[in-house]
Amino acid sequence: MKIGVLGGTFNPVHNGHLVLAEEVCKKLRLDKMILIPTHLPPHKENASLADAKDRHEMLLIATEGRDLFEVSDIEIKKGGKSYTVETLKELRASYGDSAQIYFIVGSDSLGELPAWKNLDEVLRLAKFTVVNRPGFEMTGVPAETEIVEIPSIDVSSTEIRRLAKEGVPIDNLVPKGVNEYIKEKGLYSKDR
Repeated sequence: MKIGVLGGTFNPVHNGHLVLAEEVCKKLRLDKMILIPTHLPPHKENASLADAKDRHEMLLIATEGRDLFEVSDIEIKKGGKSYTVETLKELRASYGDSAQIYFIVGSDSLGELPAWKNLDEVLRLAKFTVVNRPGFEMTGVPAETEIVEIPSIDVSSTEIRRLAKEGVPIDNLVPKGVNEYIKEKGLYSKDR
C-alpha cells in the first residue's frame, strides 16, 4: 500500500491544500492520503491558531466525499507539541514495514528541517517528499527525496486569516462547508 502523509496546522484548510493532496496522489499513485492537523506545531508561532478541534473539523468537512483522503486526529489526541518522528513511528506501527509511506512537505518548510526532532529517523521511517511552493526554492533537500512538481497555487492560510479578520469574503479560497464553519464559529474574526 502506498500512503501519503500530509501534516500541517491547516489554519484553515484551503483549496490549495486539497489541490496539492490530489496532485500528489495522482503523481505518486497513492492508495490513500492521510491529512493530520497538528496539535501544537513546534516550529510556528501560535498567536492566531484556531483550536485543534476546529481545525480537525474543518478538515473533515473539506475532505467529505473524497475517497482517497483520510483525516487523522493522532496528533490532537496526543496533545502537546506535534513531532513528525513520533507520528511516523505510530503510522509505521499501524501499517507495517511493507507499506510505502510518503511524508509530504512544501518547499516552504525546507528551511525548518535543521530544527526538526530526529530528522534522520524521519527520513528512515518514510519517503521524504517535497512539493514546490511559489516563491520558495528547493534548497536544503535531503538526499533521496522525492520531488513533486504541481501547478502553482498561490494561496496561504495566513492570507486567508487576514482576509477573514478584515471581513473580506474567502469563499473562493476555501471549500464552501469550511467557509460556513468559519463564519458560524466566528473563527479568525476581529473579535477573536
